[in-house]
Amino acid sequence: MITTEFERVLPLPHRVDLRLTLGPVRRGTGDPSMVVDGTRAWRATRTPDGPVTLLLELDRAAGTVHAQAWGPGADWALAMLPELVGATDDDSELTELLERDEVHLGHQRLRDLHRRLRGLRIPRTRAVVEALVPSILEQKVTGKEARRSYRELVRRLGEPAPGPDGLVAGLMVPPSAETLAATPSWTYHQAGVEEKRALTIRRACARADRLEQLVDLPPALAQARMTTFPGIGPWTAAEVALVALGDPDAVSVGDYHLPHQVAWVLTGVPRSDDARMLELLEPYRGQRGRVLRIIGAGGTAAPSHGPRRPLRSFRRF
Repeated sequence: MITTEFERVLPLPHRVDLRLTLGPVRRGTGDPSMVVDGTRAWRATRTPDGPVTLLLELDRAAGTVHAQAWGPGADWALAMLPELVGATDDDSELTELLERDEVHLGHQRLRDLHRRLRGLRIPRTRAVVEALVPSILEQKVTGKEARRSYRELVRRLGEPAPGPDGLVAGLMVPPSAETLAATPSWTYHQAGVEEKRALTIRRACARADRLEQLVDLPPALAQARMTTFPGIGPWTAAEVALVALGDPDAVSVGDYHLPHQVAWVLTGVPRSDDARMLELLEPYRGQRGRVLRIIGAGGTAAPSHGPRRPLRSFRRF
């Protein structure tokens, strides 16, 4: 167990809320690789230099984040800390758009949400495959199903996070791309993942080097390149771009809930589709992903109609 500790104190140029900012990075409250507790967060991840455990502590009064890191990837993780916590994220473009005098109610609602959630920033993890795997798991299933499968894969195939014993009980580093590429289909099946999504993960992880190189491209081009991989469509590419690439304009077209939520906040209409969602978001082009994050974090959901989709277990198939 590696116990060597590195640390850094990062002054923040603007308000940051760790829970809101790191929300898309953590895959549900039971994510074995990440814990967020108020102004503190623990994250186990892989870097180009190896695994690392990060402990982040936000000091709101001082306007700083204190970070401690353990593992071979400690130096790399601390160097990338400003991007991870959103310190380099600039929302001034959206602020300027929202502060203009507008008459329609939807714009005013969005402006109020933005003011209330000023600590929400767009993170940039630079970990493409790590963001891609849970996004593939979310294809065509409920969020609960996907998070359950991700938890099981991390626990089965990951490794204990580096750091002193007892740092965070049960914290796990997500499995490497090499491990996921070599994992047989029946192991995925036991985690509730059917053959199609398992094959997509295995194929993508077999070409992990090419995927990780996408962080050096403009986000739009990176998303286009991502969709050339089998089984990765625009929705999945946008989900990855918002987390790994820090793209504030990433729009997850094809999401079951988003069009309804956007229409409800911006127009008061409870039902919509992708075409209408894109039309409503067009005035905010360049910041559309940020708008979606604000709407999602605002807790305003469109009224539901009809029964909820039941949870399934692919183990029985």
